[in-house]
Amino acid sequence: MAIIKIPYSKGFVDLKVSDENLSAVLESKAHHFKTTEDEVTIVKKALENPVNNSRLRDLAKGKNKIVLITSDHTRPVPSKITLPILLEEIRMGNPDADITILIATGFHRSTTEAEILDKFGEDVVKNEKIVNHVCGDESSLVHVGILPSGGALWLNKLAMEADLLVSEGFIEPHFFAGFSGGRKSVLPGVAGRTTVLANHCAKFIIHDKARTGVLEGNPIHKDMVFAAEEAKLAFILNVVIDSNKKIINAFAGDKVDAHAEGCKFVTELASIQAAYSDIVVTSNGGYPLDQNIYQTVKGMTAAEASAKEDGVIIIAAACNDGHGGDAFYETFLNHKTAQDIMDSIMKIEMDCTIPDQWESQILARILIKHKVILVSDQCDPKLIGEMHMLHAQNLEEAMKMAFEIKGSNASVTVIPDGVSVIIGR
Repeated sequence: MAIIKIPYSKGFVDLKVSDENLSAVLESKAHHFKTTEDEVTIVKKALENPVNNSRLRDLAKGKNKIVLITSDHTRPVPSKITLPILLEEIRMGNPDADITILIATGFHRSTTEAEILDKFGEDVVKNEKIVNHVCGDESSLVHVGILPSGGALWLNKLAMEADLLVSEGFIEPHFFAGFSGGRKSVLPGVAGRTTVLANHCAKFIIHDKARTGVLEGNPIHKDMVFAAEEAKLAFILNVVIDSNKKIINAFAGDKVDAHAEGCKFVTELASIQAAYSDIVVTSNGGYPLDQNIYQTVKGMTAAEASAKEDGVIIIAAACNDGHGGDAFYETFLNHKTAQDIMDSIMKIEMDCTIPDQWESQILARILIKHKVILVSDQCDPKLIGEMHMLHAQNLEEAMKMAFEIKGSNASVTVIPDGVSVIIGR
């Protein structure tokens, strides 16, 4: 009997699978990557050796209004470590700089005061100016131009009016943008509602290059790079983290080149060949990515890539914050089947994209092919059912349900952290 630890909320839960059923355990090498350096040293070394760029302290000289874009409450960027170092580096070059920390909420809700305190720490909250981006607040946006895709590019005024625009983030595989980090701080991070909707349209989401680990030829990525260029994003700091959310590497410098180096590092660690099985068990990497069903779709895509036709996907995710998007929830509530959802979405033109459509499209794609059992003891089972999924209180119950569906001899693949891997076919 194999016992495998699965990230869940702020801890782990144990999955038990008999040796006869277990096909494979697919994990990113990042989770076992060993470094002799502490997290602060890793970050400082990256800032001291920027990729194809000047040091941030030199870029900050003579700049009055500096905006530092950071990730919101849904991303495990270790800002308590990175932000103080970034702020110190900026002030080494310009002690009197007027710095604004702009939270890249993208299309998400605003980060609450409690979440800001938890994410950034008391010192940063007490001493720095922090602003939430609100994608639907037209008064806080400025029209910048037209994206390569044809969509209108609206960006946060604070970012566009900055003398120096800097961003921090982390790099992991992303289920339709290829990778997180880099240019994503701008689009969708600090972009307007209509811009995000255009970039996340149905024809892009269904595109065969809009997949995990793919940048070249990815139309979503192309728009994002363009937005970062138009915003004049001058410097990035992106980290790579392990399963304990600890920094194992950092990349700083040019928004394209530093990000590319980070993506190469992640690709080498995260790429794994699929092990097709009747049942695939995964997670959304635990907190903060498993706070809602909307985010949890990401982890499902890794399981989708290793599931046999008509397989069962089990995903452990707390989803304590519910569905994560009203439009996302209502789409499933108002359609009888996943195929109905897909058919309706594919009729929607780019300029008519509706909120959360992309997440609905991907979840519908998965549900058309597979049954999904969502394991949570913190989410309303009725809500999970309304989202066209089965509910289990724990992994043991979920496995029993899956074997009843697929038979006692069903094969099982386990992907402990679904958002950390690139599954090759």
